[in-house]
Amino acid sequence: MKSKFTLQSLVVAGLMLVAQAASAQVAVIVNPKSPLASMTQDQVASIFLGKTNTLPSGAAAAPADLPESSAIREQFYSKAAGKTSAQVKATWARLTFSGKATPPKELGAANEVKKYVASNPDAIGYIEKSAVDSSVKVVLIVE
Repeated sequence: MKSKFTLQSLVVAGLMLVAQAASAQVAVIVNPKSPLASMTQDQVASIFLGKTNTLPSGAAAAPADLPESSAIREQFYSKAAGKTSAQVKATWARLTFSGKATPPKELGAANEVKKYVASNPDAIGYIEKSAVDSSVKVVLIVE
C-alpha cells in the first residue's frame, strides 16, 4: 500500500510540474539599449525561423535559442511560431543546407541567454518571464 501511495504522489507531482511548465509565460527579450519597444509574434517568429535576419529597427538580428531539450523552447516555438521542435529542426536543416540562413545561437540556459542579450545590442532571445530583470528589455510576452 505504501508503494502505491508513493507512485500516486509521484504521478501527481509530475503532472503538476508539466502543468506549471505549460502555463509559464515566455518573455521575448532584447538589449535595454535597443530602440524597440515591442514586437509582434509574427516579427519574432520570422527571426527565429530564418525568414528575416533583421530586427524591425533595421539592425542585424542576433537571435539566441535555449537548448532543444528545454520546455521553454518547446513552448516558445509552439506558441510564437506554431511549430513543433521537429518542424523547427527541419526548417533550420533546410535553410542551413541551402546556405540561406544561420540558426540562432544555442545557449545552455536562460541565464546565458539573458547575459548574451544584455551584452549585445542586436541580440534577441526568450526566457521564462519570471527570470526577467533590468539587464534586458521585454518586447513580447508569449502565453
